[in-house]
Amino acid sequence: MRRRARLLALAGATGLALALAGCVSPPGGVTPVRGFDSARYLGEWHAIMRLDHAFERGLTNVSAVYTAQGAGALRVVNRGFDRATCRWRSVEGRAAFLESPDVASLSVSFFWPISGGYHVIALDPAYGWAMVAGPTRDYLWILARKPSLPSAVRERLVEQARALGFPVEKLTLVDHSAPVCRAAS
Repeated sequence: MRRRARLLALAGATGLALALAGCVSPPGGVTPVRGFDSARYLGEWHAIMRLDHAFERGLTNVSAVYTAQGAGALRVVNRGFDRATCRWRSVEGRAAFLESPDVASLSVSFFWPISGGYHVIALDPAYGWAMVAGPTRDYLWILARKPSLPSAVRERLVEQARALGFPVEKLTLVDHSAPVCRAAS
C-alpha cells in the first residue's frame, strides 16, 4: 500500500510539473523581442497599465526592479503600495531565459515550484518602455522607466496589444501619485 501511495504521489507531482511547464510559453501568435539586451533591461520599471489580477489588485505605485543574478538569470523584486492596509507589499522572484539571453522570453518564479511566462513583446529601442505578456492573453503589462508614459505611446501599445488579441478594454491605468492611506471606516 505504501508503494502505491508513493507512486500516486509521484504521478501527481509529475502531472503538476508538466502542467506548470506549459505555463511559461508565450500565447500563440505572440512573439518575444529578439536582440534583447538584459543588461540594458536591468533597473527599475514602473507599471503604467496592466490587466488586473488578485496579486496586484488595489496596489498603487507598482514597480519592478531587475538585477543580474548568476548563470544568466535575473532577480526581480515587485513592489506596490496597498492603500487599504497602508503598507508596501513586495515579492522577490527569479527569472531565467527560456531560450538564449537575446530572446526576451523568460520563466519567472516567485513561489517555487510555480513558474509563469514573462515575455517582452514590444520594447523601446532606448529601453524606456516595454510591453510584457504572460503565458496567456490574460496577463499584460505596459512598463516604463518613469512613473508616466506619453499618452501617444500608451495608445500605440494598446493598439498593438489589441491587434494581438489581448482584452485591452480591461486594462487599468496604475496610479503613481503619492502613497496615501484610505481612511479607516
